[in-house]
Amino acid sequence: MKAVKKIGGEIKVLVKLSNLNTNQKRQAILAGLGILLLVVGVVVPFPQFVKAGVLVFAYLVVGYDVLVAAGKNIRAGHWFDENFLMAIATIGALAIGEFAEAVAVMLFYKIGDFFQDLAVENSKRSISSLLQLRPDYANLVLAHGKINQVSPSAVEIGDVIQVKPGEKVPLDGKIIEGSSYLDTAALTGESNPVFVSPGQTILSGTVNQSGVLQLKVTKRYGDSTVAKILKLVESASEKKTKVENFITRFSRFYTPAVVGLAALVAILPPLLTGGAWLTWLYRALSVLVISCPCALVISVPLSYFSGIGAASKQGVLVKGSNYLDVLNQVKIMVFDKTGTLTVGHFTVSQLHPVGISSAELLKLAAVAERKSPHPIAKALVQASNTREEAKKITEVVGQGVKAQYQGKVLLVGNAKLMHSQAVKAFVPLTGVTGTVVYVAWDGQFKGAILVADTVKSSAKEALGGLKQSGITQTIMLTGDNEATAKAVATELGVDQVYANLLPEDKLKLVRRFQKTNQGKVAFVGDGLNDTPVLAGSDLGIAMGALGSDAAIEAADIVLMNDEPSSILVVRKLAQKTRQIAQENIAFAIAIKVGCLALAAFGIVNLWEAVFADVGVTLIAVLNALRLVRTKAIPQKQQPTPPHPQAAVEKV
Repeated sequence: MKAVKKIGGEIKVLVKLSNLNTNQKRQAILAGLGILLLVVGVVVPFPQFVKAGVLVFAYLVVGYDVLVAAGKNIRAGHWFDENFLMAIATIGALAIGEFAEAVAVMLFYKIGDFFQDLAVENSKRSISSLLQLRPDYANLVLAHGKINQVSPSAVEIGDVIQVKPGEKVPLDGKIIEGSSYLDTAALTGESNPVFVSPGQTILSGTVNQSGVLQLKVTKRYGDSTVAKILKLVESASEKKTKVENFITRFSRFYTPAVVGLAALVAILPPLLTGGAWLTWLYRALSVLVISCPCALVISVPLSYFSGIGAASKQGVLVKGSNYLDVLNQVKIMVFDKTGTLTVGHFTVSQLHPVGISSAELLKLAAVAERKSPHPIAKALVQASNTREEAKKITEVVGQGVKAQYQGKVLLVGNAKLMHSQAVKAFVPLTGVTGTVVYVAWDGQFKGAILVADTVKSSAKEALGGLKQSGITQTIMLTGDNEATAKAVATELGVDQVYANLLPEDKLKLVRRFQKTNQGKVAFVGDGLNDTPVLAGSDLGIAMGALGSDAAIEAADIVLMNDEPSSILVVRKLAQKTRQIAQENIAFAIAIKVGCLALAAFGIVNLWEAVFADVGVTLIAVLNALRLVRTKAIPQKQQPTPPHPQAAVEKV
């Protein structure tokens, strides 16, 4: 009884949540008319020929769409689908005089199909709600402060736009005037508003809640956060899992096989035993009705689609249902450190000048790093009061930057850069916890700057939960120094740590882990230098809010709230999704095989056969919809980092 009540509750919620479209309203009206005509044809004491006329009319009312679809598919060469099975079974029932059963079979099938359609719409809504992020316009600020409402695609980098309270932020940009609270729930799943002020970069797709903001646009619409998310969402269901592909192939062989079985049931027993032809034809029709593969063909893809929708509620974008399956198979989880396990908000904590003042050391680092998007570079620039900029700045991948300042070569980076450029009097800083940035000018070592980061509040709990979920190894890869890397790894309980790595070193290590055959390897990162590893791992997971565009493009799963805890959330969703899909497969096959046997021996009639088909399908669909109703999990707030200049003043 509890199970029946639960199913009834699911149906009630399903209908309540769904705003019927025109076709669904039409189907509901036709089903209601069909029920009325069926009751009239069976209950009212009309002459037999009138009853038959009413029931045939009722059959055409509810079954017209199915008959038309079956005819179109036959002309296209696609014979064996559920429309063909229902058409041949019900027409056969009419031919042997079972008018009421023919109407009932078609009616129940259409009602089941109606609920399936509602289920799919309900599942899609959890993902397509993200499509509401799409901005309708942008308020372009013209000369003399005049505002012109234009399409977001018409705005260029460097233009200034205005965002009023209640409006969506149409493009990524840096606040140049105003402060406000932003609703970021659609991007991150976080319900608490975020306060923003001048100097901060905000993402498109968020909603301005209070003050008027003026932004200097940093990305064109096609490259903006909202455009990339929409692209991911719209393509998320295109990549099928192995389970879905199996079901598609299975149905191609399954359907003609059961048609053949029904033909044998109708022909062989009368020939071999002399039984009544109509009796065995009736049983064959029951076999056809039971055999419809709807439960398998609909519920399994819907399970995975629901899983993607549930993940989107948590601020996680999964680029294809196949990646949910891969996530289930992951045994080794590899993490980048900065911006992934740590907050990525660096502050200068120590200055160690050699032959120059602390202010001069910081100034040399800042002029070289002014244009760099790296979090450490930003910390150096923010901590310095200078607005000067070096010339001919060149990035040395995995080491730092090389530039020209006042006609001399300026080097800012790690120890590898100092060694590779043969810097004189270079002495590495040891025994410290943090990221060390070395500075050399005109071939002479000028000192070291210690930059500190903090571990994300949810990281330790997330890693522990991943171990409980079946992850056998957690590994951290970083280009940072060994002392800092080991300190973070010890704090978080990471199994293995590798430090002082270049991007190609990270990729080599991930490939080595893949060759151990201990399970799939996932890599979690956020930076531009993580892109090769994200693409080369079995599953790439990127931080979406602070992560680079290249990393987000290369990843298979994007965490819009940048929280490691979201990995655990989506892994549990992936496990639940696969479990529900397997439940639906096992349940559908078991019920159908049992009912087929009963139908062949005349124990199940057409009325019961349609319940076996539509009922199984509906239960499987409702089972899949449990994922859609997953509630968003509140995210922990990260502590606000201290202002970088304050850290320098303490040095």
